[in-house]
Amino acid sequence: MVREVDRILTTHAGSLARPPRLLELLAARAQGRPYDAEEFDRALQQSVREVVQRQVQAGIDIVSDGEQSKAGFFSYVQDRLQGLEPAGEDPGNWRRPWASEVAAFPRYYERYFELNMRGVGPMAFVCTGPIRYTGYDLLRRDIENLQAAMKAAGATEAFLPSTAPRVLGPNRYYPDEEAYLEALAEALREEYRLIIDAGLTLQIDDPGLTDILGPDLFEDPKERRRRAERHVEVVNHALRGLPPERIRFHTCYGINQGPRIHEATMAEVAEHMLKVRAGAYSFEAINGRHQHEWRVWQRLKPSQEVVLIPGLISHTTNVVEHPALIADLLVIYAGLVGRDRVIAGSECGFSSQATSTPEIDPEVVWAKFQALAEGARRASSQLWP
Repeated sequence: MVREVDRILTTHAGSLARPPRLLELLAARAQGRPYDAEEFDRALQQSVREVVQRQVQAGIDIVSDGEQSKAGFFSYVQDRLQGLEPAGEDPGNWRRPWASEVAAFPRYYERYFELNMRGVGPMAFVCTGPIRYTGYDLLRRDIENLQAAMKAAGATEAFLPSTAPRVLGPNRYYPDEEAYLEALAEALREEYRLIIDAGLTLQIDDPGLTDILGPDLFEDPKERRRRAERHVEVVNHALRGLPPERIRFHTCYGINQGPRIHEATMAEVAEHMLKVRAGAYSFEAINGRHQHEWRVWQRLKPSQEVVLIPGLISHTTNVVEHPALIADLLVIYAGLVGRDRVIAGSECGFSSQATSTPEIDPEVVWAKFQALAEGARRASSQLWP
């Protein structure tokens, strides 16, 4: 993480929309249909180059590859982990998201799922054998594409997202869920290590933490806390020995653009989030359900080594946030933890699944990035007069 700065830096949560031809090739690849592998590599390389260039032009300081190579922010592991198979139709309606929300607003969510929950890759897996990391060549390709794009665009800082170890579907191999999770942590550790070894910042994508603390998976609040503590232990086990200053941890409430009444509070999430061995924490901070929660940081005082990345442009609306609001919130966060310990970010990815109907219209995303950069400039002029 860059710390010796004289302004507020900007970044985002990772995923960005893929162009149409790359989407077609990703779909064929994820679904096991024939495709031209050389064309896929060319299209991917070009897409990464373009998406990094546009980030730089929009004023993003710490860029990513937009997860252009991935069918989804977690479903990409189909290609990188031995022992997982796509579940096909979700077995037994396995952990349908946002159950309390769906029960409260059934008509809304019936339409929402029909329009918004279609990706090119699987949404659940079945563990059928020992988990092993096999994605070395694919990860090397992603790293090389990002580094080449950075050089072409003049970007100097970048991060690469990787999913957190969490249950991705039914376990039919390991004796229990604990053994399954530990195997996932050991395997994904390989990806974490190689991203850092390549000189990039590692971002751990983990909406699973907020899922555990929400109302749907576990009814008893004590059980939620116990599960959250265990979840953090598993993440830290995967991160052991890796430099925290090269790791940022991202958690959010998923891509839900609905009412979002039934969610854990930021106070509940932050208590556990700060126990992850990372140097920076990325979280939701601008949407109407969570903008007020900056007050949490009046009570929770992270260590002097920690950087906060509040999400100040949202994946929940196509409205472009005003730079003045972004600046005001950045000044508030800087006042709470220090001006050199805040980076302006986004609440979530803008195309967490590879789809032709991403969460936010792609052109709106670039306008949001420009607003974020302008808000950071305005805040910097107040914080470094």
